[in-house]
Amino acid sequence: MPNKVVFDPLLYVGGLLGRTRISFYLVFACTVVAAAELSAQGTTPTPTPTPASRLDNISTRAFVQIGDDVMIGGFIVQGSDSKRVIIRAIGPELTQYGVLDVLADPTLELYNGAGTLIASNDSWLHTIIGGIITGDQVSDIISSGHAPTDARESAIIAELPAGNYTAIVRGVNNTMGVALSEVYDLSPGSNSMLSNVSTRALVQVGDNVMIGGFIIQGTRPKRVILRALGPGLIQYGVPNVLPDPTLELHDGTGALIASNDDWQHTIIGGIIQSDQVQDIQSSGHAPTDPRESAIIAELPPGNYTGIVRDKTIIIGVALVEVYDLD
Repeated sequence: MPNKVVFDPLLYVGGLLGRTRISFYLVFACTVVAAAELSAQGTTPTPTPTPASRLDNISTRAFVQIGDDVMIGGFIVQGSDSKRVIIRAIGPELTQYGVLDVLADPTLELYNGAGTLIASNDSWLHTIIGGIITGDQVSDIISSGHAPTDARESAIIAELPAGNYTAIVRGVNNTMGVALSEVYDLSPGSNSMLSNVSTRALVQVGDNVMIGGFIIQGTRPKRVILRALGPGLIQYGVPNVLPDPTLELHDGTGALIASNDDWQHTIIGGIIQSDQVQDIQSSGHAPTDPRESAIIAELPPGNYTGIVRDKTIIIGVALVEVYDLD
């Protein structure tokens, strides 16, 4: 298993604030290009039955900078029904968990697959009317059970039809700091799901590596693939990519249960008992560069965390993502 693990309560973001409810996690892009990249990966929204288990409360914590190094998250709503979600950008609240250098005033923007800004927020206590937001959302945010604890943090509730979406987190007045971006599924019983959710951000060292969390909720184990991409982002015009991303998977206790450095070379240990290269290729989600990392895991219900850092302690832009293989 590579590198010493830095574990804290924020690693499995769903466990972070003791909340549950949502369906899927982390993927990519450069500003609005995020949504376009998701489409390029060949995922077409189609009717999907409600699964016995699902990915629930997907989040990412990273250091938000300016320009191309803001935090960019993409997700797909897949199925025959619209999906009601709440998207949050958290900063000041993280200080109670010992996180340093938090993003003091995070803003949140939501784009559709065409790159159109359809909703935005700066302070969840003050709704910005426009796009798909036609009425005050404060009461709905409180009723959802996922209201941020700090007035400077942002939240958007949206009823989204099938398609690709991108959420961007940045700081007011180009401020920088550690932030948490997350999505909760507010309609888990609908005939649709959140799939292929990912986040792109600047990966640093120490406590400022990229940390993604998700919860598997339901009655059965779920088979997923986690990926950490860096060099593959160059083709999309992303500068300063993380040259050799490594990936670690932790369970809800903080135990390291799987790791990878270069997807073409399986690291046996923890829950990984055999070579995964063929399975990764067969999944249709094999990274395009041999330096990138991937793990396939059959996970029982519970909290999980993926950590992305560079093999040689270099700073750069990376993408962390999880796909539901069931």
